[in-house]
Amino acid sequence: SFTISLRTVDNITVMIKLKPGVLPRCQIRVKNFIRSELKIKSGETVTFTFTCSTPEKYFVMEIQKNIDCVSGPCPFGDVHLYPPGLPRLNRTFIWDVKASTKAGLELKFSTPWLRQIKPGETCPDFVSYNIDSCIDTATVNIGTFCRNGSVSRVKLLGGVIMSLHLPWNSSLTTSGFNIANRSSIKRLCIIESILKGESSVTLMSPNYPLGFPEDELMTWQFVIPTNMRASVFFHNYSLSNCERKEERVEYYLPGSPSNPEVFKLSDSQPVNIAGSFNLSLQGCDQDAQNPGILHLLFQVVVQHPQVDENVTHLVDLSKEWNMTVTIHFDRWPNGILFMSEPICLICKDRRTCDRVLTLVSGAVYRISFLCKDLSHLRITAEKSISCANPQWCQRKIYSLLVPNAITQLPIQLHKFIWKLSAPDQVNIEITSPSLKLQQYVPEQRCNTSYSYSIVSATPETELNVGIFCPGGSIEKIQLRNNVTISLKTFGTGFLNDSKHQDLKMSFVPDIKDECTFTVSPHPKAKVYLQTPNRLYGLPPYVSISWYIFVPRKQVARLGFSKDRMDIACETGRAYVNIKEETQGAEETVRREDELLPEPRNMYHNFWVNISNCKPVDKRQLTLQFQVTFADRQIDLGVILGVVAGAGVLVAIGLTVCCVKKKKKKSQNPMVGVYNANVNTQVPGKQGLFTKGRKTNESHVYAVIDDAVVYGHLLKESNGSVAPEVDVYRPFDGPIGSLPPSPPPFSFRKDIKRSSNTEEPPPLMDTDHDTYTFAHQKSEQLEDNGDRNEKNNGDTSTPLLENKEQDGLVE
Repeated sequence: SFTISLRTVDNITVMIKLKPGVLPRCQIRVKNFIRSELKIKSGETVTFTFTCSTPEKYFVMEIQKNIDCVSGPCPFGDVHLYPPGLPRLNRTFIWDVKASTKAGLELKFSTPWLRQIKPGETCPDFVSYNIDSCIDTATVNIGTFCRNGSVSRVKLLGGVIMSLHLPWNSSLTTSGFNIANRSSIKRLCIIESILKGESSVTLMSPNYPLGFPEDELMTWQFVIPTNMRASVFFHNYSLSNCERKEERVEYYLPGSPSNPEVFKLSDSQPVNIAGSFNLSLQGCDQDAQNPGILHLLFQVVVQHPQVDENVTHLVDLSKEWNMTVTIHFDRWPNGILFMSEPICLICKDRRTCDRVLTLVSGAVYRISFLCKDLSHLRITAEKSISCANPQWCQRKIYSLLVPNAITQLPIQLHKFIWKLSAPDQVNIEITSPSLKLQQYVPEQRCNTSYSYSIVSATPETELNVGIFCPGGSIEKIQLRNNVTISLKTFGTGFLNDSKHQDLKMSFVPDIKDECTFTVSPHPKAKVYLQTPNRLYGLPPYVSISWYIFVPRKQVARLGFSKDRMDIACETGRAYVNIKEETQGAEETVRREDELLPEPRNMYHNFWVNISNCKPVDKRQLTLQFQVTFADRQIDLGVILGVVAGAGVLVAIGLTVCCVKKKKKKSQNPMVGVYNANVNTQVPGKQGLFTKGRKTNESHVYAVIDDAVVYGHLLKESNGSVAPEVDVYRPFDGPIGSLPPSPPPFSFRKDIKRSSNTEEPPPLMDTDHDTYTFAHQKSEQLEDNGDRNEKNNGDTSTPLLENKEQDGLVE
């Protein structure tokens, strides 16, 4: 059992009650009565027990002491935890002190002092203090604090309600503070913070995050060793709607000739303060209809003086345009710094310093750093390039280089971003003429000191083209939409590599595809190429093309990383098109429901086009292919074929010579017969003649042969009809102005599919019409018509035939 005895003079009340939201499975027994709560007043003594063995799970206890400093003397000095012998429950000690507004009260805390926390946060040991200021009937929450901090004293105007929350298992036996009487402070409160060595403190305005009282004034006093430097950072604030006066902060700084120094809450606050200083927050008269909220959360950081704090660095951005340069901590500052993190400040002048400093183009700056280690700082820059006049900007080439004003700083460049925007009907071309670009894929990683991330975007869609680094095979990338290029560095090697940058961009006329790559590899290279949006796939209806150069005396081996596209189309079709750029080459086309082409050899420059449909599910099209280059190998069979062909040609030449000699000795004449049915030109070779067939004389014989003997010397045989001799008959058939040519090639329409990967033989150019002369038997002249039909109009007999033909001539 427990016995609590309260004296009348103590003015203490003890209340034991159930925790909110807990079922009454445990009760309090007083004599023979069971109850769920117990209240013990001053002058009473009560003995009680609990009906369970773990009452701390169900009950809490409040001990409130009222102190009247208005009508009688105040019990100044240490505050004790009274009464003793309380049950082990979660308990709250409350001291309600009434005091006149003409006097001040001071709460002085024993070490290890206090640390302010945000409302709703808990302390590591679950021991917390809450301070409320009472002026007349108004109550203002000064703040909630944990142990182990830098807040040593709180001075208040008027009364105070001080609360100490202890968990049931706490062994704390003292309150940790005392109360002293002070003269009026003429402001809401003064909070003193003592900072020793390198440290920081985070503080909040009263009632945070609610509004600071209207037209009130409060002060924070910071005690700093003279050999240390303090800097103030405002992390969160809001302003009320003022009718009169202006909300502001005032500083009393050591050695300042203009104290108090007044700042707006939106200003950069003082840094590198040598020694102790005061900071005051002043409210205003608020609009009664729409008062708004004034609150402030800030941090004071104390560190040793920096050796190079007086060293300045020149940053000349006077010749740049549309560019910003931001210097910041390596993890972009967001929130409150902990002392485990190094403190780095960037100063634009002696008064303007912050953890983030932004410089704009068109000006010259002299900056300095308050930082132990500059390796913790980074630079992020951004530049915009747009085309307002297409006729002018299409004639200009822009260099995408990091300016020397940035590279000369002793800080690592984190990222440089170019934002490129083009008007309608104008596209963007990115080139790397000498270094060329390599696309990052898992099989082809970048090992350079920097890389480029390229994103093409419209207000509706975004196409992540990929990550690229220098030293590859991609010479040019053309994009239809606005483009963002982000150069990101890795390590410190970029300082040397930046001297060799060659990335350029220009505005070009409209292109057909969403994106077109031009690949110009080195001999014997292996190039991996990936469709954009590698992680999420191509957006619907997007078409991407690659134009790949094949070096002379090289062969390119093209292969895909998988055998299918792995998508199903809801609307439209997805296609892969492959086409060599040579005459007569056939195009290879595969749909999404077909197997992708097998690896093949390409002997000429070629195109690869991949176009997407609208897939049935969320899975989009993503493909990767590789191109391997090697020297062309001459096949032994080809060599033997060439040698054999040369031997045949030599034999034919000798035979022709022999026949010609034999013909001249012949007495029978050789009659020139014009064959109107012979195709006289090679298909597809236009422009070979300067005249058309109707106007030139290529079909007129200038000389027939020296050995021609006219028809009256021909011997008639077996009733055959002798031909007319020495009579020219003009050609009466139709003659076109141009020979027939194959239909023009279309990359996307009327496509002939083929899996043949061999190089087609080239067409032979000729500079004359082909005519056929024949020796004819007189008996056969009557049968010419029949033979014409059988031989599709070819009535010619070759000059070199067989011995039987030679006998006819003889």
